[in-house]
Amino acid sequence: MALFLTHDNVYKLYNIDPSKKMEGIVILHQQNHPGKEYTAHTRIFDGLLLGFMIQGTMKAQIHFLEYELNAGDIAVLQPQLMIDTKSLSENAEIVTIGLSLDFIAAFPILREFVINDKVRWQPVVKLQPEEIGLQKELVTLIQNFYHKNPSPRKTEMLRYLVIALMCMISEAYSELKDQDSFTKSRTHEIIDNFYLLISKYAPQQRSVKFYAEKLHLTPQYLSTFLKQKTGKSVLQWIDHTMILHAKTLLKSTHLSIKQISHELNFEDSSVFCRSFKRITGVSPKAFRNG
Repeated sequence: MALFLTHDNVYKLYNIDPSKKMEGIVILHQQNHPGKEYTAHTRIFDGLLLGFMIQGTMKAQIHFLEYELNAGDIAVLQPQLMIDTKSLSENAEIVTIGLSLDFIAAFPILREFVINDKVRWQPVVKLQPEEIGLQKELVTLIQNFYHKNPSPRKTEMLRYLVIALMCMISEAYSELKDQDSFTKSRTHEIIDNFYLLISKYAPQQRSVKFYAEKLHLTPQYLSTFLKQKTGKSVLQWIDHTMILHAKTLLKSTHLSIKQISHELNFEDSSVFCRSFKRITGVSPKAFRNG
């Protein structure tokens, strides 16, 4: 399932007990189920997303590039970046912490995570071996505080624990070497700009020419470039993002399929239904009810 996540809708989409809802923070503890076929899963969160690989492995595409996460790895996703989980090992266990933009704004160290290019293009980091145990203990402590009964200072205490964890991650980033600046400046600039365009226009614009002109590139060059660097062509990314919008509307709203097709600028609902089934393998109605 592919979803646009916000601090408000994540509780419904992941069936989290609404009594656990806290201001500015949400925590998920997920485990893969042996013998259960894994379905590719795409998320975009409107805040800062932290993924802690407790055990097992995960292959994922983060902001168009492929990564393999192993036990002890941390994924740090800036707001609105896409993560597309490709596969999980049978023993995979992940703790995810989502921080809202309001939470981030209150702490300078978190604002730095949102605007730092090193974090954007090196989203997977690992602490020093002697600190991994401390990280696991701190993540467990944060989970326990998150699930404890409400109290007057619960939110405040949880915030301090999260900031301590973020300081550890910040130190890990300070020790990383920068990627090659030439490769970064050209390749990543095109990817970034294309991503911003499809995030904004995919529900209305499905023409390769439209995006190529916005980027001052030829349609052929843009398609070839994206296919080489990300594994998907322009049209495939447009479809991918449009379906992301569609699935989120189907799961998080009560809009009719006809209304959703209108929201996504299809000429009629039958065209939308055919496109949705061609790309996903199921009808919009079956997806909503499944």
